[in-house]
Amino acid sequence: MRNEIDKIVTLSDEDRADELQKYLSSLTDEELMAVITDGALKGKNVGTMIKGILKGSPSTSTEGSSRRFLLYQHCIPLCESGDLQTEVAADIIGLLMLETHTLSGPSLAQLASLFVEAIKVGKMGNGKSMELFPTVLTALSACEALSYGKGELSGEEYKKQMINSLCSSRWDPQCVIHLATMFRDVPLSVEELRFLVEKILMMFTKLNLQEIPPLVYQLLLLSTKGCKKQALDGIISFFKEQDTHQEEEQKHGESLDLEVQSIPQDQLRHVEGTAILHIVFAIRLDHELGREFLKCFKASYWDLCPFSIALLLSVARIQRYEEPVFDLLKVAIIKSFKDGQLQQGSKLLQDLLPGHCSVALMIVDTVKNSVFGWDHVTQGLVQLGFFLMDTFGPKPGPFGKATEVSAATARTPAQQACKLGGQVLLQSFKLHESIRGEILEQVLNRLVTKTASPVSHYLELFSDIVVSAPMILLGSSSKLTETFDLLSFLPLSTVQGFLKAIQPLLKVSMSLKDALILVLRKAMFSSHLDGRKSAVTGFLLLLKNFKVLGSLASSQCTQTISSSQIQVDIHSRYNSAANEAFCLEILSGLRRCLSQQADVRLMLYEGFYDVLRRNSQLASSIMQTLFSQMKRYYEPEQDLLPPVKLEPCITAKGDQVYLEEPLAHLVSCTVHCLLWLQNMQQSANLNGDGSEEEEEEEGYQSELHTILESMIRRMIKSELEEFELDKSAEFSMGSSVGMKNNIYAVLVMGVYEVLMEYSFVKANYSKSRFEDLMELFNRYHKLSEILKEKSGKVRVPSHKTPRSLLSMGFVSSLLTALFRDNSQSREEALSVLRRNGEFVRYVVNVAVQKIQQLEDTRHTDGPDGQNTDKTFRFLCDVTSVLMWRYTNVPSVVEDPGKKEKRASLSFLCLEGLLRIFTTCQQNYPDRMTQLLSTMDTSEGNEPDDDAEMNFFYIRQFQRALFAQLSGAEEDFNNKEAQLLVSILSVLSRQLVPSSQQFAQMITWTVKICKENSFEDPSLCKGLLSLLFSLQVLHKSPVNLLLELCQDIHSQLGDIDQDVEVEKQSHFAIVNMKTATTAAVLVLSQADKVLDEVDWLISTKKSQLASNITASGEATQTAGHHDPVEKAVALQVGTLLTALNELVQTALLPGSCTVTLLRELTRTYNILTTLVKYYIQVCAGQRGILPARFEKLVKLSGSHLTPQCYTFITYAQSGESSGGGADDKKKKKRNDVNTAASAKLLRETKDIPNLIFSIEQYEKYLIALSKKSKVNLMQYMKLSTSRDFRINAATLDAALQEQDGSQETTESQDAEETQEPKQKKRKH
Repeated sequence: MRNEIDKIVTLSDEDRADELQKYLSSLTDEELMAVITDGALKGKNVGTMIKGILKGSPSTSTEGSSRRFLLYQHCIPLCESGDLQTEVAADIIGLLMLETHTLSGPSLAQLASLFVEAIKVGKMGNGKSMELFPTVLTALSACEALSYGKGELSGEEYKKQMINSLCSSRWDPQCVIHLATMFRDVPLSVEELRFLVEKILMMFTKLNLQEIPPLVYQLLLLSTKGCKKQALDGIISFFKEQDTHQEEEQKHGESLDLEVQSIPQDQLRHVEGTAILHIVFAIRLDHELGREFLKCFKASYWDLCPFSIALLLSVARIQRYEEPVFDLLKVAIIKSFKDGQLQQGSKLLQDLLPGHCSVALMIVDTVKNSVFGWDHVTQGLVQLGFFLMDTFGPKPGPFGKATEVSAATARTPAQQACKLGGQVLLQSFKLHESIRGEILEQVLNRLVTKTASPVSHYLELFSDIVVSAPMILLGSSSKLTETFDLLSFLPLSTVQGFLKAIQPLLKVSMSLKDALILVLRKAMFSSHLDGRKSAVTGFLLLLKNFKVLGSLASSQCTQTISSSQIQVDIHSRYNSAANEAFCLEILSGLRRCLSQQADVRLMLYEGFYDVLRRNSQLASSIMQTLFSQMKRYYEPEQDLLPPVKLEPCITAKGDQVYLEEPLAHLVSCTVHCLLWLQNMQQSANLNGDGSEEEEEEEGYQSELHTILESMIRRMIKSELEEFELDKSAEFSMGSSVGMKNNIYAVLVMGVYEVLMEYSFVKANYSKSRFEDLMELFNRYHKLSEILKEKSGKVRVPSHKTPRSLLSMGFVSSLLTALFRDNSQSREEALSVLRRNGEFVRYVVNVAVQKIQQLEDTRHTDGPDGQNTDKTFRFLCDVTSVLMWRYTNVPSVVEDPGKKEKRASLSFLCLEGLLRIFTTCQQNYPDRMTQLLSTMDTSEGNEPDDDAEMNFFYIRQFQRALFAQLSGAEEDFNNKEAQLLVSILSVLSRQLVPSSQQFAQMITWTVKICKENSFEDPSLCKGLLSLLFSLQVLHKSPVNLLLELCQDIHSQLGDIDQDVEVEKQSHFAIVNMKTATTAAVLVLSQADKVLDEVDWLISTKKSQLASNITASGEATQTAGHHDPVEKAVALQVGTLLTALNELVQTALLPGSCTVTLLRELTRTYNILTTLVKYYIQVCAGQRGILPARFEKLVKLSGSHLTPQCYTFITYAQSGESSGGGADDKKKKKRNDVNTAASAKLLRETKDIPNLIFSIEQYEKYLIALSKKSKVNLMQYMKLSTSRDFRINAATLDAALQEQDGSQETTESQDAEETQEPKQKKRKH
């Protein structure tokens, strides 16, 4: 063989073409193939040999042409065999590519068929010769005519047949990547490219997971020719399916389909990460691909998945895509939360579209997945987290204040989005070490810089970070110390939150603690009041959290530090000893605050009690401080009255008088600390734990007890004149004397309250002590009445009633004693308190005030006010007492309250219960059942089940409301009834919509509304609101709205006075007095129905659009039986009928008329949207419009639209006398309102907007008529409300004719779209 090779090479090199041809001709095909194979395997001179064979085989001769074809036919399988060296195979293919164009048409066709067949049978696994195929196809397309079957095809057509045949056949998985690479060099039409991309995407599932990233890369390169969206959609869909399958496997523990081998999660995540890198790289190079990628998700967030979110966040690292990506995600997140809320609040939407696509869950999954080496995604996650928190965090309210909402109780979509941002950052912080520093730095920067807006959400995040990874934060202590330096310049709320959050770190880092103390000491002498307050806050927190050796293990501590927060006590005894010196040093520093402003002193007094309970070893120092401060304002002479010096408590600057010493809070702090210590010592003595120190402390305590007893005795003796606060005193806030007297009054009242609490605790149910308590209260009440009387006369805004200084625990104990204590031994003493109705009322008022404070700020003043468990316990105790008092003492007994024109005790109890239920639902949503279970049931048969428990109390309040409504008219208390309805509304939210109790609640509410008539609009509003809120969770409320509209029309009469409206009364609650209120509520509910319809239509439109893009043409999923389309038609049809009733009603001019005009405008806009949807449907298919839609158009055109124009005329003319309004008083009132309402209508754009929306609706109807070949305009009537007025008499005659024609043409499905009944004219 060597000789043959050498001879071919020699003849070729010497350009002896004739001899070379003769020599090659002398060789048989088999010999020639053997020569080629031998040369290729040896790899020497193979290129020269191939060149020689080509040179000796001129394409002009038949023999040469056939030899060339033989060469190609032999070399292609040879290269694929894998026996050749890579370089040799590459050389051979390279040479063959250069000569491909010289092959004849039939040879090229055969060669192409050879390739196709080899691919089909899987002989192209090596892919070496694939590079030749594009050259063959290109050369083939240049041929003029080729025989194909019995006919002929052009080269281009033949090439198309080859590609079609190839894409239609089964591909060996091994050659998919080679084929994708090969097709990049083949010129393809758009259809061929689409077919090819589809084929490659179908092969994804057949390949091993490791082969996916290179195929993705090749597919993206191929997409530069076109079909970018198809390629991206296919890649994302593949990974979405894989994620879903993986999720199902994890849920069920093993593969659902035993034939499908499960993919390891880490392997899948790594492959996804690599694919993301390829896509991002492709987008960097091809911005058209980037634009197509963003378009995929702009239409609907339903297409998102954890993989696509990770991809979006990676793409966001490219600067030009950063803003569009985050805007897209922001819209998707908010829309997802809004849709979830909408579906949650509507049974109709839940039934029609049960599955909700939660973008929030996808983002959380993306964070979890990013742990598998997705470093390119983590930066995007950090940006997204802060973007959400910045955009949707709490905003400053009026005067820079904001309502602080805890992330735990996030309700609105914006609050949920902010909470999601915090979750993303916290999880990212836990999972990724590389970004921890950046997250911490950005959180601290925002705490420092965002002084004008609330930062509660960042404080919660920072606190969670400290809890989750305290040791990691110690590595960033320099950043924390930098923040310490700025504390005195930050708002007090920020400082308090920040210092609470870092307490666990201070326990393990001496350097941090020392740095903070230095900063706080400086702040103590700050020129800013807030700076000094911050110092006090910080020191008090340190005192609470650094335990001193020997302190009682306080289970009642206000701030428990969880086990996940660090508690390092390696040298426990040494630490405690060091802590004692440290705490005493802080206390000595805090004593200086007692000479500062009242606000600073107040913080100190409010904090001492918690410090004492947490660190009982500091008792001596704390009590000594309080004792010395008390002595400054206590009058030691026992015969002198009053026992307190008020002069030093105030200070004057010019004309202004200021409080300097909050005396009542000082006394309160002293009393609570004293009583707590006394209890602790009593329990310690029982256990036999006395000590010398305690004896020393008892000296202070007994002296303080003596002072307090003396104060009680002398305060009882002191008349108001002793304080210069009698009735003749001036209390106006405009003068310095008035301001001084106001301050004195508040201080004295506070002292009375504190002494009352002390007396009650010390009395131990002694009758004489309770009489002293009553004397104190009488003094307090007298002063309180003077203040009320004086502030009532002055027009200048005076201060509100000062907050009561009674502690939460005392109020709870006192209420229980007053209402529930049945002990015989205490009966006589308690009767002293119970006899005084003013005292009982005062205690209930204070309880309601405390609950109100809890509702507003989540904590109360006084001891344990910050402790969540204690405040909840207080709510439970008070609920039990108030519930018992309301249900067991009938309000009829309380006649004196009515005469005095103030709320009865029952009413106050009810108000307290409403506030408690509202507070619990807002602040403790998961503990509502626990709250209800603490209430004692009077019947003794307490339900076991949670739902039954809730419904048991609902029934109690239902009975109370029924008794109110069915009692005598003079006994009816509308305010109490309103409170009962509000309570029922709150409790009904706890019911499960699918439960039997919920159905019973709806039945009862409907019955009450149907059978009871009263003239109080507020109560009507409450009951109807309750009915609507229940109905939407049970079924669609449109039929209810229709009945109410008929009732309103019947009550208020028709806009045409000559028309007699058929008397209908579905709901007795709707009468002349309440009809307008009902109309406003009905319109508000109609707006919510339109929201749902709008959402359903937009959902259908996005589904239709995705179907069109997926299949190239629209396919109607369920034809005319589509449940969503049917529901939309039913909702809109019934709503049109209801509005048709309202639009003929003689509504009073003003806001109700304007609201109706706006709702009509919105209704026509929704109808226009529906018409546009059907235009879209008809554009994509040869569809027939559903019959129900035609009925809807007929209803709107022939009934509602003409009535709208009549109503516009009525509204503009300002007529307001309806068919049932002959009252003189009513006419007079209407005359007064007419001018104002006409002006209001002129100034608003509601009428032009309505006319425009009607005309837009008709415009699109014309377009739909053309598309669908159905004349929908036959139902439309000519507009009558333009720049001229049509003659009324002529119009009347025409209307009568029209009425006759309508009666003959009316035939409609009553259930789907009820047409309104014809009017009856008066004869």
